[in-house]
Amino acid sequence: MSAPPTAVGTLSGAAFATLLLIALMMGAMALGSVAAQAQPKDRVVIGASLEPPVLDPGLNAAAGIREITYQNVYEGLTRIDRSGKVVPGLAESWTVSPDGKTYTYKIRSGVKFHNGEPLTAETVKFAIGRLIGPDTKVVGKALYTSIESVDVVDASTVKINLKQPDIFLLFNLSIGDAVIVEPKSADTNGVTPIGTGPFMFKERKQGDSVTLVKAPTYRNPSAIKLNTIVFKFISDSSAQINALLAGDIDAFPGFQAPELVEKLKSDARFAVVPGFTQGEVVLATNNGKKPMSELKVRQAIAHAIDRKELIQAEFGFGVPIGSFFPPSDPDYTDLTGTYKLDLVAAKKLLAEAGYPNGFEATLKLPDVGYAKRAGEVLVSQLGKIGIKLQVTVMKFPQWLQEVFKDRNYDFSIVAHTEAFDLDRYARDYYWNYNSQAFKDGYAELTKELDPAKRKVLSQKLQKMIADDAVNGYLFELAKIGVWNKNLVGMWENAPTPSVDMSEVYWK
Repeated sequence: MSAPPTAVGTLSGAAFATLLLIALMMGAMALGSVAAQAQPKDRVVIGASLEPPVLDPGLNAAAGIREITYQNVYEGLTRIDRSGKVVPGLAESWTVSPDGKTYTYKIRSGVKFHNGEPLTAETVKFAIGRLIGPDTKVVGKALYTSIESVDVVDASTVKINLKQPDIFLLFNLSIGDAVIVEPKSADTNGVTPIGTGPFMFKERKQGDSVTLVKAPTYRNPSAIKLNTIVFKFISDSSAQINALLAGDIDAFPGFQAPELVEKLKSDARFAVVPGFTQGEVVLATNNGKKPMSELKVRQAIAHAIDRKELIQAEFGFGVPIGSFFPPSDPDYTDLTGTYKLDLVAAKKLLAEAGYPNGFEATLKLPDVGYAKRAGEVLVSQLGKIGIKLQVTVMKFPQWLQEVFKDRNYDFSIVAHTEAFDLDRYARDYYWNYNSQAFKDGYAELTKELDPAKRKVLSQKLQKMIADDAVNGYLFELAKIGVWNKNLVGMWENAPTPSVDMSEVYWK
């Protein structure tokens, strides 16, 4: 049976003209949209899980400060590149004396701070002096105790003199703690940071965002493709993915919802890039407080930890660790078998320590995804040996004050993200671990110039804190990067806490 003519239909001349006009308008709109997308983009919105308490890395240990400001706003004499190597920064070159006690840096010419002041050798002396002065309040000062003095050789040369060799100094002068600051702005950098980097501070909206803009004072402006970077603070994992899907943010370098990775992988708009960090996730333990001060209690806890289950809670992201050392380091030794999962042995040790029925304790967690997921698992795991944990989740500034600074806690869970951070066990740190044997061993390590001997000493120290079960060693934090597939230059890995935007641009 043939179809009637009206099945296809006919149009009057006026109707046809109207439809033709609509089609032409829609085509023009589509072309305009394509043209708009083809225009070069100079703005990026970056998602961040943690809001920094201040914007001067010298004032606070929070990684969130360094993630925003290091290598974007502030620079050091040298810097850590995306592969983890120390490369030139504000110093174009350097030499180390044969005895390892003198470091001589040649300063770049033509460098200016964002307030217009020039970088000079005297400025560098001031900034390094800020790390080592007797009244310094710089939080990382313990990293620089080997420095005896700083000499200005000439207008572009600085000599750093050490009390004894320090094999970590070159690296430590490359991290966020040792950025070069300008004397006139040093006291106000926490609120209004002034550096020499490619981006300068524009504004901060408390509880919401920090905005940086391209610095007109930067020495190589043509290399910087972005004009505006907004760091948007989003701690909740569901809010993170909603912001990505809605296009409200362009990138989340440290995405905190591994359970949603597969969903993002199926979205053609995004690149999902797994990488590694230097972040040892530990069950931080207050060694200065009973009953955690007793070795058998800490050993019992170590026997109750199931790392496989913890990493399953991270949806497979993470590498198990048995000490405070990254598996990516060539000096790493696998100590995950020091205290194997053994609930019978754990209960026996608790009974021997005088706690046959376990005990109650606090677990104070920062409001980040991995800590909350691991906390939930550890409540169950330690509950099997009678340790009842009362969980409190707090915003990171509160965690920094109550746990890190005041040491008012029993247990916590956090990733320590800086490389070569074994030194934390050799100094007065919030874990309240006090081992003279470790301090002596670490002092010996810093002075050893032979790489083979250094490896032996490093592995000995790793074993010492594993045997002492200072903390519960859980896993090395993975870095899950998610960003718009047209965004180029983001870092795959995090060898140091930094979201370096200096090489980022839109395709």
